[in-house]
Amino acid sequence: MSPGARRPLAFTKSSHSSVVENCVEIALPEGADPVAIRDSKNPDGPILWCGPRAYRSFARAVRAGELRPR
Repeated sequence: MSPGARRPLAFTKSSHSSVVENCVEIALPEGADPVAIRDSKNPDGPILWCGPRAYRSFARAVRAGELRPR
């Protein structure tokens, strides 16, 4: 399904999100559908779409501490 197709997305807030900052929610795909990522403080705002493989690589890098704020 392409990002332009409409279906209800089941977003889940990251366990690392707080009330003040780092508010990220994701909607995981079914099959090869893209991953949807949004700011939980702005649920009607823009959604970042990426493929499942790219998202897994990103999540691994975050967990490994390879991505740090500059």
